[in-house]
Amino acid sequence: MTQTTPEQITSTLVLPYLNHAVRMYEAGYASRDDIDAAMRFGCGYAAGPLTVLDELGLDVVRDALAARFAETGDNLHKPADLLQKLVAEGRLGAASGRGFHTWADGAVVADAETPSADDAPALRHEIRTVGVVGTGTMASGIVQVFAQAGYDVVFVGRSADKLDGVVAGITKALDKAIEKGKQDAAGKDAVLARLTGATQREALADADIVVEAIAEDLQLKLDLFADLDRICKPGAILTTTTSSLPITELASSTSRPEFVIGMHFFNPAAVMKLVEVVTTTLTSPEVDETVRALSAKVGKVAVSCGDRAGFIVNALLFPYLNDAITLHEAGAGLVEIDDAIKANTGHPMGPFALLDVVGNDVSLAIQKELFAEFKEPGFAPAALLEQVVAEGRLGRKTKAGFHSYA
Repeated sequence: MTQTTPEQITSTLVLPYLNHAVRMYEAGYASRDDIDAAMRFGCGYAAGPLTVLDELGLDVVRDALAARFAETGDNLHKPADLLQKLVAEGRLGAASGRGFHTWADGAVVADAETPSADDAPALRHEIRTVGVVGTGTMASGIVQVFAQAGYDVVFVGRSADKLDGVVAGITKALDKAIEKGKQDAAGKDAVLARLTGATQREALADADIVVEAIAEDLQLKLDLFADLDRICKPGAILTTTTSSLPITELASSTSRPEFVIGMHFFNPAAVMKLVEVVTTTLTSPEVDETVRALSAKVGKVAVSCGDRAGFIVNALLFPYLNDAITLHEAGAGLVEIDDAIKANTGHPMGPFALLDVVGNDVSLAIQKELFAEFKEPGFAPAALLEQVVAEGRLGRKTKAGFHSYA
């Protein structure tokens, strides 16, 4: 086994993640605050990557990356141009009072880039009834989110049994909330009264917004969006929860591409705070603003990004997970890596525990999408990830992944 120290493990995995975040910001793909918020609320991290960079010191991170790049020649280790620029300008992070953020007395303070209350999005389209297509875990959570926020929800599934399963799952969640004193019987009844299940998509004809949450299959989604375009009233917003498929292509299957947008919830949707709001080049600004405002109204933190593989969270998270597998292939132990990351970063779980929760098949699919999108050799899926998926070791759902759950 390699003699890699916990500090070396952390550096090996965290530095490229931070560098990738800088490049994402540098490219204008997402704002500074949205990148940080995405990783905080989407992954449960104590701080976003640009804040972490400021805390560590931009010059310190730049020098460490430069040393790694000299050793590996991997473009992912080459310090981002913006990182070099800020160091040259003396913006070294928290210690200097200015890095990616502005700092005072050891804390981030508002600056010209910080969104103000005047920037808060507004509902530019009236939303009264929400439609949801799907009856799986994600769809059920989304139904619950909107119903708890006071919206009438029409949800469509393939059978009465599937619809009953959604209601049963939401009822169970509400009962647990009552046990914890977070809900009362009257509130539960009110939420359930807002639910209407249907086996025909035509039930969505009067919905003001429809959230698609079916299987990650492009042809299935294309067929669905074409059907929703036929069924839904003019002006209805069509959203998808896809985490990897091209939203622009879904929009092209409709006659209303300006009303099509991504609304990527995180699982479990009723608990996780983040929603990535993903616009295409055709999405109407009013639709974008409405979906961001609606996300806030149902208690979520919305971050904005464009239609590109991985969006913010997956594009930053999965290369880091892939790097952890590569490090293990080089000899570092699974538990050793998980323990080092938890101890040194405050992340809620180590990379292999997280891979097993997400599902190694899901992780492999996402990593393939990122490799195809960015063409970075370092994004090629690790051989061991391919192997565990081929062996059916998909994680917790199969009771075996990188760790065993027998």
